[in-house]
Amino acid sequence: MDTASDLVVDAEPPRYRCTACGNLTRFEVTVSRRTRSFHHYTVGGELSIEDTVVLDEEYESVVCRWCGTAASVVQIPSGPLDGETLGAESGV
Repeated sequence: MDTASDLVVDAEPPRYRCTACGNLTRFEVTVSRRTRSFHHYTVGGELSIEDTVVLDEEYESVVCRWCGTAASVVQIPSGPLDGETLGAESGV
């Protein structure tokens, strides 16, 4: 039976910026997830997965795809980027 503590609302994934090279768009993100879902098989054996709920999610690593560093990757606020967000770290 489900309890309120079992249910986790899917949040918007974080955005990143590499302070070493300025990359905002390409990252290799390693995430471990534990989920619960309803598996529905047809009589013919085809699987349809429905009602997936993320129970636990852990971001293990984030590496810049352009320069290969993980040490310079920072999380930035979600949503559209503006000059203030970019200028705070790049000197623009």
